[in-house]
Amino acid sequence: MRSHGIFPPTRWLAEYRADWLRCDMIAGVTLAAYAIPVSLAYAALAGMPPQIGIYGYMLGGIGYALLGSSRQLAVGPTSAISLMIAASVGGLAAGDALRYAQIASVAALGVAALCLIAWIFRLSMLVRLISDTILVGFKAGAGLTIIMTQLPSLFGVAGGGRNFFDRLFVLVGQLGGVHWIVLAIGLVAILLLQGERLLPGRPVGLAVVILSIVVATALGLPALGIPVTGEIPKGLPSLAMPTFGLLEFDELFPLAAGIMLLAYVEGVAGARSFAARHGYPIDVRQEFLGLGAANLAVALGHGYPVAGGLSQSAVNDQAGAKTPLALIICSATLAICLLFLTGILTNLPKAVLAAIVCTAVYKLVDIAALMRMWRISRIDFYAAAIALVSVLMLGILQGILLATLASIFLLLARASQPNVAILGRLPGTGRYADSARYPDVEPLAGVLAFRPEASLLYINAETAMENVMAKVRASPDTKVVVCGLSSSPFIDLAGVKMLHDLHGELVSRGIAFQIVGARGQVRDVLQADGLAEKTDSANWTRRMDSVLDDLRKG
Repeated sequence: MRSHGIFPPTRWLAEYRADWLRCDMIAGVTLAAYAIPVSLAYAALAGMPPQIGIYGYMLGGIGYALLGSSRQLAVGPTSAISLMIAASVGGLAAGDALRYAQIASVAALGVAALCLIAWIFRLSMLVRLISDTILVGFKAGAGLTIIMTQLPSLFGVAGGGRNFFDRLFVLVGQLGGVHWIVLAIGLVAILLLQGERLLPGRPVGLAVVILSIVVATALGLPALGIPVTGEIPKGLPSLAMPTFGLLEFDELFPLAAGIMLLAYVEGVAGARSFAARHGYPIDVRQEFLGLGAANLAVALGHGYPVAGGLSQSAVNDQAGAKTPLALIICSATLAICLLFLTGILTNLPKAVLAAIVCTAVYKLVDIAALMRMWRISRIDFYAAAIALVSVLMLGILQGILLATLASIFLLLARASQPNVAILGRLPGTGRYADSARYPDVEPLAGVLAFRPEASLLYINAETAMENVMAKVRASPDTKVVVCGLSSSPFIDLAGVKMLHDLHGELVSRGIAFQIVGARGQVRDVLQADGLAEKTDSANWTRRMDSVLDDLRKG
């Protein structure tokens, strides 16, 4: 839906009410309080300096506020993207911390470039490439993988391994060296963070961070070997375009494409949810520009890719955000913290950051949704399971690419097996229904009536014809075959060819063939391809019930 121009603030600023300012200010400060601990934790997960996570929220929020169409979506680092960066950039950086940061910034620039290309070519159908089914499995796999990466920090051991199972094996082997003080800090932090359930929208995470810093400083925990964040540089990031070579960008393309696809799908899902809740339209194409602007701003600030996360957006919404001005206020609050308050974060235990990550991502493992799939649709469950296992075994990036392929394959598999309803008359009525659903329907003597319940396309036309001919061969007394196209909104050349072939097969057997109930677009294709010369085009617009009644009475 297109609801505004290329610069959405012209719409919401024109509608802005004075009483919204207080709501946006409260939401912005609340979001900043949520963002500080989460951004530090996600930066650590990505293998980046802690301040980079704050840059992501600060700069990404400004970029999205200028060009995004959602009024509640909050943009910043996410757990899945952070792990994708850690898994993909490490090998390219070869241990060089400066190059690591530079490559991560180039990835953000790549996401911005791909978003611009997608906006130009109107590729908003990308939102349909990953089904909700696949996304449930992907999120579950990502959540388990992320938690596994944080368990070594919670246990105070080194950890290691390339995928979920490797990390699990290594962790089990290191359990004899658990640092019990570190584990106690992490477990207490996890327990305290459960307060978010009791106090939704409140800065519980920030309170836990402050409390842990006070305790660590008072007890001298850094001197006891407890890992802490360390000094965070004061000041705002300098803005500059990241430098890169064509070979480097070529190597990063799969990462940038995977991040863009995941970020766009999740962002649009969140934006639609908030728009429906608050009664305003969003523009799914405009979301490419919002996401692209956010990532361009982050790239200029030496950060890594960002996206519209559901958790931070929920905090923003629950705190009362009315417009994207809340993101600007959040960014201003974070800028003040970077200028004056970074020193207090020096003694923040890393176990607390790990606890924040685990608490944030465990909700990605939606057991209830998986069980619902198992009860309702096994094929959906198996598709989700493929996505889950692929992430656990191959990693986040490879997992999302395989999940996308699985989603497309699932779509094609379903489309290739259309239901072809064989119709009969409901006793005592003039209505006709699918004999598979209504076993007591009465077949018409000498008449086979069928209705494909899908568009007739190259992928399913042959299957539909095979189903019909199997029924014809099983009913040697058939004199007329009636094809109802009321449930087929589209037909391609393969579908038309199937109708031609079916007509030829039936005529060779001395059987008449009629087409009824065709929609306007389908009739245009049939007319252009000459089927009017083979079938009575006057019947194309008639209802199936009417034609079958005439045949029954005649």
